[in-house]
Amino acid sequence: MRKLIYGMNLTLDGYIAAPGDDIGWSEPSDELFQFWSDQLQATDLTLYGRKLWQTMSSYWPTGDQQPDATPAEIEFARRWRDMAKVVFSSTIDKVDWNTRLVTGDAVAEITRLKAEDGGPMDIGGATLAAAAMRAGLIDEYVIAAHPVLVGGGTPFFTALDNWVNLNLVETRTFPGGVLLTRYETRR
Repeated sequence: MRKLIYGMNLTLDGYIAAPGDDIGWSEPSDELFQFWSDQLQATDLTLYGRKLWQTMSSYWPTGDQQPDATPAEIEFARRWRDMAKVVFSSTIDKVDWNTRLVTGDAVAEITRLKAEDGGPMDIGGATLAAAAMRAGLIDEYVIAAHPVLVGGGTPFFTALDNWVNLNLVETRTFPGGVLLTRYETRR
């Protein structure tokens, strides 16, 4: 059975985007960017909701060709293009860059993918992750909390029907006061 990981940058008050989908607060240090790149390298399959897919696919397919791209950004862009991805959406009809589109029941498809043999999967996008969280499908949470309060926006966590007990497995600090915590779901 595959492991499903939900990890993102978020504000100290728990938002992945401020009102208006503003993520200007989340500029990662080189060290944090490398952490996320290494996470991508260790992932067999990434699951995206539509909004995050559109954000990622608007830059990373050619991110390595930008004149000011750093070596880490070049590496990330190549990894991103080459890795297998699944986008869950009922409003778009085409995806590219080693990506498959799913328009049906996201929870059923994620459950099916988890049951397959293979390496870890990660999930991104608040709405998609919320559905997986409520269904009890997430095995690990990776939180890079930035020292900023935005007061509202898109929350990382969703309302739940039941408690989810977690075990802390890692803490790490990054430049700029970013605190990374990693938790595994107790089963």
